Amino acid sequence: MTEPLRIAHTYELSSSELARIRALMDDAFDGGFSDEDWDHGLGGVHAYLHDSAGVAAHGSVIMRRVLHGGRSCRVGYVEALAVRADRRRQGLGGRVMEVLERVIDGAYAFGALSASEDGAALYRARGWQLWQGRIEALGPDGVLHLPDEEDSTYLRPAAGRPLPDPSAALLFDWRDGDVL
Repeated sequence: MTEPLRIAHTYELSSSELARIRALMDDAFDGGFSDEDWDHGLGGVHAYLHDSAGVAAHGSVIMRRVLHGGRSCRVGYVEALAVRADRRRQGLGGRVMEVLERVIDGAYAFGALSASEDGAALYRARGWQLWQGRIEALGPDGVLHLPDEEDSTYLRPAAGRPLPDPSAALLFDWRDGDVL
């Protein structure tokens, strides 16, 4: 049986639903999912599904501001994407991404995410492209170059829109914890 995918904004999720999603993140990332990581995934649209054992897969897309080539862009940033260990390699990550990509297509200039080595294959297979330019963040003390993010940041053009030109840096908004 194919479980129905649920779509909701953060404000529509109950505290118990959020707790179950957070538990999936903690398990999927082997305890490496911080409170800041959790906060990064809130405030946007969530796509998730349940099975008889609980939350099987989840991802969210939130808005970020990115300066590029003298323009401020509204970017759909994918966060908190995980599939429960016993349900991996069954297409659930792709189902969640399909919904998140529709949100990006309808609301943002382009999509962005920071991929783990394990997750990068999923994104590449879905047409996400490794960013070939410089990554920066506008921090409390000014612009900060983030060279460690330049080999894990993927972009996806929103429907009918081009990707940014890699000759100009992507300057992301600042946030606590991992900036990207």
